[in-house]
Parts: sequence; structure tokens; C-alpha cells
Amino acid sequence: MNEILILATPELLDHRRQWLDSLANEKRFSANTLTAYERDTRQFLQFLTVHFGNPPGLAEIHTLRTADLRAFLAQRRRDGSGARSLGRHLAGLRSFLRYLERKGLINAAAAGAIRAPRQPKSLPKPLTDRQALEVVSTQAQLQEEGWIAARDSALLTLLYGCGLRISEALSLTPADLPPDAKSIRITGKGGKTRLVPLLEIVLDAIARYKTLCPFELEAEKPLFRGARGGPLQPAIIQREMQKLRGALGLPDSATPHALRHSFATHLLAGGGDLRTIQELLGHASLSTTQVYTGVDAARLLEVYDRAHPRA
Repeated sequence: MNEILILATPELLDHRRQWLDSLANEKRFSANTLTAYERDTRQFLQFLTVHFGNPPGLAEIHTLRTADLRAFLAQRRRDGSGARSLGRHLAGLRSFLRYLERKGLINAAAAGAIRAPRQPKSLPKPLTDRQALEVVSTQAQLQEEGWIAARDSALLTLLYGCGLRISEALSLTPADLPPDAKSIRITGKGGKTRLVPLLEIVLDAIARYKTLCPFELEAEKPLFRGARGGPLQPAIIQREMQKLRGALGLPDSATPHALRHSFATHLLAGGGDLRTIQELLGHASLSTTQVYTGVDAARLLEVYDRAHPRA
């Protein structure tokens, strides 16, 4: 990262470099997050240079007020940052300032006193019934190797048929899915367990994959395997969905996780009650599940707008 262009004292820049190194090597932050935090703190130091009239050092950072942080966020908003970007700016600054505080260099009270911008609520983007069925039925036509086609088809059918997160599906073992199973016990976020019914079509797809898979599927090892026999990685299925989007003309929002959204939305549209859907999805709070009522309402309005003569 090029720090020559950043106006700040060498001491402060050195601490900033150590902070970024700790995020990368100790906390294992993603490359995208590291890039964003580097950019956010660079912009902040450049702002402070103008705000204070000189390149900032630890003394200026120590005396920061909430008004100074608000002034920076206000400038970023004027430059086009939305609520999500502003929230990330603040998260990056808090992380940096609290790092300096833990080292006994500053007081980061100002960062803790400022409230993050309210984030806009965004609705899940499920596939339509037809699109979801196309995804789980078209898979085999896009692969040359039969067992890989069967694997991907089984996994996507499982995601849509049971509303699983991809991490939950990839953690399953053959012991979790015996041939005569009527339901499956899933351990989701926070160790919360739930029981999800298994549709016949899901069992059939998994049975076909098991028959064709060239590797020994030990009872306690991962059910879904990569091309060389190791555990299947999420990126493989995400790339497969990308191919399906191109083949079927689906929007960019058609991801593996969209199949989970589709599961919930289609159950609700078919008369399922929120409490049951909450249990099937493994949501800790009903308010998390209630977002799907907004999706259903949006669909109804879309149909109304298309069909009503006075719409």
C-alpha cells in the first residue's frame, strides 16, 4: 500500500500500517475489506489535514471530537457515499482508533459516541417458481461429467427444497441423509438446530449423486465432494450458478443463497405461516422472517400493476 501520498506524521502512518497488517495476518480480514479500510482511513487522514490545517499525528487523533468525525462523514456524503458506505467508513475508523486506544496511545471515546447511519432495508431477491425449477432441472445439461452434474443438481435441489444456507448443505455427511430419511437435522448459525422435512425429489437427486460419485462417501465425511475427492468448496457452486444465469437469462441476483430466499417466499405465497417458515429457516427472531412478507407484497403489487386495467 502506498503511504507516500498520505498526509500524516510518520509515527501515525507506521501505526496505521501495523493496524492493517494485524487485520490481514491476525484477524484474517478479506482482501476487499482490507482495501476498503485502507482507503477509508487514507481519506480520513487527508480530510484531517485540511480540517486541522496540518498533517495529523497522534496528538490530533487523541483530541478528536464526535463533531470532527461527523464532519468527515458529511463530506463523504457530499461526495456521493450512501448509508452503507458511510457505515463502512465509520466501522473502519472505529477499528483503527480502537487499535490505537488498546496500545495506550489515544482515547477513542469519540468513535464510540457517534451512531452509525441507519441502513436502508433491502428485500431478499428470490427466483420465481419457474426460474427456481429451471435451475434445479437444467443443471445436468450443462456438464460433461455425469457425476459432477448429479452432484451440483443434488446440491441445488437441496438448497431450494430445504431452504438451506450453502454452508449448511456443504457440512452434511452421508450419515445425515440416510436413504429412508423423512427429515434432516440442521445446525445453523449460533449452533441453533432445526428439523427440515425432505422432499422425495431431494432424496432422489441425492441418491443419484451417491450412485454416480466415484469416491467412497464415508459416513462421517462431507457428502459433497470436489473433482479430486476433497470437500466441495462454495465457490464451485457459485461459479456453476453463474453459468446457469447465462444459460437461462437469469438476473445477477440468482445466487445459491437466492434459492433459500425462494424456498421461503414460495412457502409464504402458498399459504405457509411465518412461525413455521421461521423454524424451517432457523431464524432466531420472527422479525428476520417477516422480511419475506415484503417480498410477497411487492410481487402482488407487480401483478396488480400488470393486470389491472386502471393500474
